[in-house]
Amino acid sequence: MTQTEFALLSQGIETLCKNDSDIDSLITPRSEEINQTLDRYIKEIELFNKAYGLVGTDSAEELVIKHILDSIAPLGIISRLLKMLNTTNDTGTTFQIADAGSGAGLPGIPLAITLPQCNFSLIERMGRRAGFLCGTKAVLSLTNITVEESELEKIAHNKFDLVTFRAFKPIEKKLLKTLFNICKEGGIIAAYKGKTEKIKEEMSFLERTKWEVIPYSVPFLNEERHMLIIKN
Repeated sequence: MTQTEFALLSQGIETLCKNDSDIDSLITPRSEEINQTLDRYIKEIELFNKAYGLVGTDSAEELVIKHILDSIAPLGIISRLLKMLNTTNDTGTTFQIADAGSGAGLPGIPLAITLPQCNFSLIERMGRRAGFLCGTKAVLSLTNITVEESELEKIAHNKFDLVTFRAFKPIEKKLLKTLFNICKEGGIIAAYKGKTEKIKEEMSFLERTKWEVIPYSVPFLNEERHMLIIKN
């Protein structure tokens, strides 16, 4: 990543911190460490992307904006969800978070970098991509990450406080059942999504399940972005 792209990343993170006090409290005290770790992560993606097909872009600028900053942009929403879970289940245990269909580690790795107090399981069924995740975990020295090379359906039930995914697949009844299975009782599914209209269409089959849509903004990206929240 060039100095220009690094500046883009730094400016984007600075903007997120200015716009959300919860993001600011998580990132600003560790801003240099976080920026440097994300820089190394981006370099790992760039190194292996062509061989492994990790992300659908060859542009470093697009990688920074549409993948890294997009993964971090709803950090404040996720932080507030975890605080809410803490009030309902005050056991003092570390939160367990799953990144379903992790691929290149998005959003799991950027979230793990910014939320070191949480444990993350990166669930990826493809061997080459799981290998990339294991290698990246070692390069970045991320001790709060576990890589699970597995089908989502084979993951242990009642394991996670929060399950998130990005660019995984549209939600339908079978997938939702699988996601609920790996969630703890009272857990939350937090999906990265785009336009409100498409979300409503996708969720039209859910008549009895509680869900809500929370908008978030990605610096330098003029696209509609939302986090879809579904409670178990």
